[in-house]
Amino acid sequence: MKSKITDKFQITIPKEIRERLKLSRNDVIEWKYERGLVVVEPVDKPFLSLKGVVKIGKGDIKSDIKKARKHIAKNVK
Repeated sequence: MKSKITDKFQITIPKEIRERLKLSRNDVIEWKYERGLVVVEPVDKPFLSLKGVVKIGKGDIKSDIKKARKHIAKNVK
């Protein structure tokens, strides 16, 4: 796959790569140079792992915060 560099040094990420990396608009990617190779990776979105942790509706905010903190502690590297 190829991408052309524009006058402003911008490129288009090929569709196959966008889909494989599950990229969408406004996502952030990180560029690294490792052992003579350029590596491009999506920046993690750790807040998405919290989806569904806090329930909607009447509840106890202190309990919800405690559950969210436990979930974060268990799932964050």
